[in-house]
Amino acid sequence: MTLDLALGCTLSGVADVQLQIGEVAALANVSVDAVRYYEKRKLLQRAPRSSGNFRLFTSEAVARIHFIKQAQEMGLSLAEIRELFTAEGGASQCQRVRDLLKEKIDDLDKRMKKLREFKRTLTHHLVTCENELQQHDATAMCPVIVQMTQGKGK
Repeated sequence: MTLDLALGCTLSGVADVQLQIGEVAALANVSVDAVRYYEKRKLLQRAPRSSGNFRLFTSEAVARIHFIKQAQEMGLSLAEIRELFTAEGGASQCQRVRDLLKEKIDDLDKRMKKLREFKRTLTHHLVTCENELQQHDATAMCPVIVQMTQGKGK
C-alpha cells in the first residue's frame, strides 16, 4: 500500500470550495465526529467559521483525511501521522520516517510470526477434533475441551 496523496495536495478543480463539516465527512468517508477529532488532535487545520458559525473547510481537509486513513491502515498512530504533517521533508525527517517504517515492518514480522504459530496450533486442534469424530462418531469427546479442562492445553 502506498500513501497516494502528498502533503499539501488539494483535490483537483475544487481548491477554493468551502465545505461544511458534513460535506467533508461524506467526501472523506468518515463520521463528522472523526473530522472534529482530527481537528482537535491538530491533524487538520482549525477551520474558520462562517457567519452562521459553521466550520468551513477546504478540499485539502478531505485530502488530509484520506492520507490519515491510509497511514492508519499502514499501522501508523495518529501521533506518528501528526509528526509526518509537521515534518519539513529534510534529511533528518526522512531518516525519522525511514526508522518509523522499519519499526512498523519489524512489528508486522513479529505479529505475522505469532499468527503463523497460532494457525499451527489451531490446525493441530482441528486435526485432533476431526480424528476423534471419525473414530468415535456420536460418542466422541472433544480433545480440545478435554485438554483445556485437564490443564494440558497447548
